[in-house]
Amino acid sequence: MSIGTASPPAFSDEEVQRLRADFPILQTQVNGHPLVYLDSGATSQRPLAVIDAERAFTTTLNSAAHRGAHTLAAEATLAFEDARTALAEFIGADEDEVVWTSNATEAINLVAYAFSNASIGRGGAESARLRLGPGDEIVTTEMEHHANLIPWQELAARTGATLRVIPLDDDGALRMDAAAELIGPRTRLVAFTHVSNVLGVVNPVEQLIAAAHAVGALVLLDACQSAPHVALDVHALDVDFAVLSGHKMLGPTGIGALYGRRELLEIMPPFLTGGSMITTVTTTEAEYLPPPQRFEAGTQRVSQAVALAEAVRYLQGVGMPRIAAHEAELGARLVDGLSALDGVRVLGAGIDLPRVGLASFDVAGIHSHDVGQFLDDAGIAVRVGHHCAQPLHRRLGVTASTRASTYLYNTADEVDAVIDGVARCIDFFRRA
Repeated sequence: MSIGTASPPAFSDEEVQRLRADFPILQTQVNGHPLVYLDSGATSQRPLAVIDAERAFTTTLNSAAHRGAHTLAAEATLAFEDARTALAEFIGADEDEVVWTSNATEAINLVAYAFSNASIGRGGAESARLRLGPGDEIVTTEMEHHANLIPWQELAARTGATLRVIPLDDDGALRMDAAAELIGPRTRLVAFTHVSNVLGVVNPVEQLIAAAHAVGALVLLDACQSAPHVALDVHALDVDFAVLSGHKMLGPTGIGALYGRRELLEIMPPFLTGGSMITTVTTTEAEYLPPPQRFEAGTQRVSQAVALAEAVRYLQGVGMPRIAAHEAELGARLVDGLSALDGVRVLGAGIDLPRVGLASFDVAGIHSHDVGQFLDDAGIAVRVGHHCAQPLHRRLGVTASTRASTYLYNTADEVDAVIDGVARCIDFFRRA
């Protein structure tokens, strides 16, 4: 990961404008104003290359991958597997370590249910490493997206294991002193986010990974907010599992992925079962394919995978280090500009860690929905609410926040537009 080290220069204004030309939706107007799209943390926009790649597959190759012997099916299978290879290279994995899922939420649940199935004896002796029971512990953090919290709550309920939570300090940073105490001999899995979807900070992943592995625990990394924005190498980070969603990284909805170490995928009982993931079936039992196909039951998301591969190629062509540098500048501009407004509190502003181009904030006396509506009237799209992270908001003493999140196609002027919009919003409601 390149954040925190010397980085190349951010994009020039001319470079950003050239990038923006690749995204048709950015040329539209909303409520009579040019669209200022600052909600990429929820769903990013797609360049023409990605749109065209999915359309080309649909119009020339559409067929059932891994399910036919005719030419079209063979070509669809090749495109599907080429997409897997492209994503594997992008995240620093081997191609047989990448499992296609519908999204990151499904990927996390896949791991949770593999542990659960192993705990009731599925997978045989080989899966013993994944079995949980009373006395075992799962560790996550207080800043997690609900998708990286609720599956572990449910796994603990099914197995009798205990869920432990690393707390936050008053600024919102992980308390690493508490992490050192919580991760111990009983810990079997540590699951945490690489980049907070609320705070925008890059967590000290190397320390957490080292602490987990020191006690023999496995690590799952939620890379939804890092894979689109910084260079990611899962082998170099030494994580055991990682998850991501395509729609946050210029790709379509309905496609995500799980990375898993090959030796772990080989011992994991499947989550979803049915066609395409088996070798032999009788009326009483079945034998499963090796991973990753073991975890890809049913008709797969072939056109979406092809489109996501094109998104990966687009990001690689632009350059992840430069994207990170660009967003770091925009993120600092967001935090500084919003923090300077009277009555605005930027969540996590005091955390001394690298950050991506994202800031969530609370405006004293004005509900985040009102802030969002005011901005939307001016064509500025932001996210409002708890961002699927209620425990984090509760810890910081707010019920909701407004989130502005940038990407490679955003400009400094757009950041200034949201800062000015919030200032006008404050003035409007105070006068009202």
